[in-house]
Amino acid sequence: MVAPECACVAEVQVADEAARTLDEAAGRLRRHVRRSEARQHVVDYLRGLIAEVERKNGWQLAEFAGYAHPRGIQRVLGRYAWDPEAVRDDLCQWVVAELGDPRGVLVVDETGFPKQGRRSVGVARQYCGTLGKRANCQVGVFLGYATPRGHVGLDRALFVPEAWFADRDRCRQAGIPEEVSHRTKPQLALELLERALDGGVPAAWVTADEVYGSDGKLRRALEARGQAYVLAVRANEKPTTWPPYGPPGQVSVAEVAAAVPAEAWRRLSCGEGAQGPRRYDWAYVPLRPALREGWVHGVLLRRHPDRPDQIAYYLVYAPLEAPLAEVVGVAGARWTIDDLFKLAKGQVGLDHYEVRSWQGWYRHITLALVALAALTIGARKRGAWRAPATSRSPSRRSAGCSSGSSGPPPTRPRGSWRGRAGGAAIRKSLRRATAVAA
Repeated sequence: MVAPECACVAEVQVADEAARTLDEAAGRLRRHVRRSEARQHVVDYLRGLIAEVERKNGWQLAEFAGYAHPRGIQRVLGRYAWDPEAVRDDLCQWVVAELGDPRGVLVVDETGFPKQGRRSVGVARQYCGTLGKRANCQVGVFLGYATPRGHVGLDRALFVPEAWFADRDRCRQAGIPEEVSHRTKPQLALELLERALDGGVPAAWVTADEVYGSDGKLRRALEARGQAYVLAVRANEKPTTWPPYGPPGQVSVAEVAAAVPAEAWRRLSCGEGAQGPRRYDWAYVPLRPALREGWVHGVLLRRHPDRPDQIAYYLVYAPLEAPLAEVVGVAGARWTIDDLFKLAKGQVGLDHYEVRSWQGWYRHITLALVALAALTIGARKRGAWRAPATSRSPSRRSAGCSSGSSGPPPTRPRGSWRGRAGGAAIRKSLRRATAVAA
């Protein structure tokens, strides 16, 4: 009889696999940086994002890496020459190779980054989902990718309110490129979606919340390229009806829900949640034939099983034969990006940056997405468990760090993990951080 494997041994194996995956991610990063010193600092930045560092800013990442001063790490987001867009493209290729699946779902959502002052690029008083209210913040639009193998973040775009572009001096001071103009959140989302689809990311579906689903231009652009979607909309959205599903005209989705007979509702799970399967009552109502042969426009309705007055509405563009369970699963996939935001902010410091410039924001966010992908891919290779993804409280900057140029790191064998505790500290951090949905 073979003795069962100790849970702590299994955790070490998962952490070791994640460490090897992080090495692979570091290797992919190196080819985008020319100078050897800059290359090492970029890799140290990435490793610090996954390590157990309380606040993942330049000061503490430098301290963890063993540098006497933070300037070299800070230059990763500023002066060093590397292209975050090229790294983003490399990230997409890596994700497709490891997690790509033709059943994949592209998920669009936004998250807020609360900020003080007015100098951080794109900052304004606007709705901040992180706080659940209007506040001074930056807002990033993100593209997630969910497949049966796991879910990751693929792309990002900073939303810059229109008022910023009335002051070009302010834009220049924040480093916003001259060719950049104001784009709405749905316009940014469409750019992310088209870049992923044109880049070969296999995806059967697109899903997003009401901010994006209620934008007719985004929906029509997806329809033009034959891309199926399940997009949330507001109760007053008025799609068109057409025979054989109804007379020519328009009807609000709330009116469609009110006319659904009791026997047409089906209780289904749209995926696993923290408390088990997310079960709701669902109904699907075709509205009109699509221009594409064999496809249809419809409304998907989600009703709370205990509070039937709580109904969510989705516009659907899909093949006629698409099973209801599949459409429901796509609607449920939208929650994967909420999990991504929690994990990214709690484990890889997505919101820990202390930069104000356009370039600094894109560089930090891109490296955080690479770190998150490394966790997801590494955990997938060995199997993973779910750990809490809660942000740690910020701390004061280390008193040992000053603003001089980077001093030499402490002596250590080349190729070893940086930081004062070496590889054991990284593996310990990875055991805590390897928390992904497979």
